[in-house]
Amino acid sequence: MFKKVLVANRGEIAVRIIRTLKEMGIASVAIYSTADKDSLHVQIADEAISVGGPRPKDSYLNMKNILSAALLSGAEAIHPGYGFLAENSLFAEMVGEVGIKWIGPRPETIELMGNKANAREEMRRANVPIIPGSDGFIRNFTEAKEVANRIGYPLLLKAAAGGGGKGMRFVYGEDELSDKFDDAQNEARSSYGDDHMYIEKVMERVRHIEMQVFRDENGHVIYLPERNCSLQRNNQKVMEESPATGVTPEMRAHLGDIVTRAAQALRYVNTGTIEFLQDRNGSFYFMEMNTRIQVEHPVSEMVTGLDLIKLQISVAAGEDLPVSQDDVQVSGHSIEVRLTAEQPERHFAPSAGTVDFAFLPTGGPGIRIDSALFTGDKIQPFYDSMIGKLIVHGADRSQAMSKIRRIIDETVIRGVDTSRNFQKALLDDPQVQRGEFDTRYLESEFLPRWIESLPKSE
Repeated sequence: MFKKVLVANRGEIAVRIIRTLKEMGIASVAIYSTADKDSLHVQIADEAISVGGPRPKDSYLNMKNILSAALLSGAEAIHPGYGFLAENSLFAEMVGEVGIKWIGPRPETIELMGNKANAREEMRRANVPIIPGSDGFIRNFTEAKEVANRIGYPLLLKAAAGGGGKGMRFVYGEDELSDKFDDAQNEARSSYGDDHMYIEKVMERVRHIEMQVFRDENGHVIYLPERNCSLQRNNQKVMEESPATGVTPEMRAHLGDIVTRAAQALRYVNTGTIEFLQDRNGSFYFMEMNTRIQVEHPVSEMVTGLDLIKLQISVAAGEDLPVSQDDVQVSGHSIEVRLTAEQPERHFAPSAGTVDFAFLPTGGPGIRIDSALFTGDKIQPFYDSMIGKLIVHGADRSQAMSKIRRIIDETVIRGVDTSRNFQKALLDDPQVQRGEFDTRYLESEFLPRWIESLPKSE
């Protein structure tokens, strides 16, 4: 087992990883930007090393500085968390070349699955059902039109190297295709330095269902109960839960067979999440694979009792998975909501500043809060707006909904604007309470109603 691990991240995920390292008796090394010198992850780590200025490119994306910090500290492994360099195959390769273990999949796997068009083709070869669309890359409007004529409208343009909604456009008719293709390709080029595109058929009234999979170096595989991540805004998840309503044990086993087959075909090592769209007939179609730990991993931990960060570290150290598939059982129901430093009533404009007061209600069974927030903390304008995750576990979904609504009602954060009231209204929505929503529900139905209900300014 490792004696010292560097955590190449910040915020709540860095705090989450450092806590597990402490429990495993492993020394932790935090990195930080000059803006984060007083942050919680810096305070609780055994060591902390500054890696650059406030902007991500100068610090948390600065590969050379992070590698220098790892070598200087004597770290034997690097855990990248999520975001920043977590899915950067070049960085993962550089880590290995200097003799440090990467806590994640092999660089070539990250590279393969990071390119969405290549990932689709790889999954097709592994007999994983994929969304109808283009075969390979689309380079220009002429090729896009040929695919559109074959699969029909509406369709979705996607950047092959993309994620998080950039380089993505919905196209509802032929008259929109030319302009939207140019817009999406230009955005992909500026965001990723790669203008390769591909096309998928838009599947309407679908749910976003994903399943986390683990595979160790000796080929043992387990999958975890599915998560429903259908409540989204701008292709960013807002609330997640496990298990998904309407998914039967037979459907779960079928989905598990698919992700196991995919992991074995890829010779995958460590953890990843395969995301699917589920249509009204209950069929699942591969969308993409994230080759890292997910923001929403706590709901899987809550319903299985497994520490997924600990499993990641153990598998990276060459150990076999300590559990088999028979040991992975669904117990109760878990829900997570994301708190962000934003102003939802003002088109989710980011909010930065000093937290004058913070109360996060951690009391009671089945309550968990993952956050690096504290009174006096400074919310920086340079990074992602998420400041915490409220997670609950109940005997069933009804109990979990009651708990999550209670703790978000008790949460108090002053000094910066947050998404608390928006999330509270979302949890009070009758359709959300019943679990009757798809990937378009939040943006097309709930959000317009909520905005209309807000007091009108004079």
